[in-house]
Amino acid sequence: MAIRKSNKLAQAALLKQILKRCSSLGKKGGYVDDDVNTLPLDVPKGHFVVYVGENRSRYIVSISLLTQPEFQCLLRRAEEEFGFAHEMGLTIPCEEVAFRSLTSMLMMR
Repeated sequence: MAIRKSNKLAQAALLKQILKRCSSLGKKGGYVDDDVNTLPLDVPKGHFVVYVGENRSRYIVSISLLTQPEFQCLLRRAEEEFGFAHEMGLTIPCEEVAFRSLTSMLMMR
């Protein structure tokens, strides 16, 4: 039992470290999406699309992440920096490497 508890504490510390590395990248313009109300065909049920990093790379993530406090923190940062009413879609202010690390760790829980 003690080993499990220490693993969870270590994982929590690592998640906090990753969240600190998620830096504010600043909004870049020039994106236009004519089909804002159309769901992309490549997004499976129970998932949604986010854009991450300086290049706004597209990621498809599970809605199960929405219940994770660490992911909710990223959503609050996204709201503060970009708002939720823009044409590009949900943009997460985080470096891609940190985002991939965070989401993979959260999916293992």
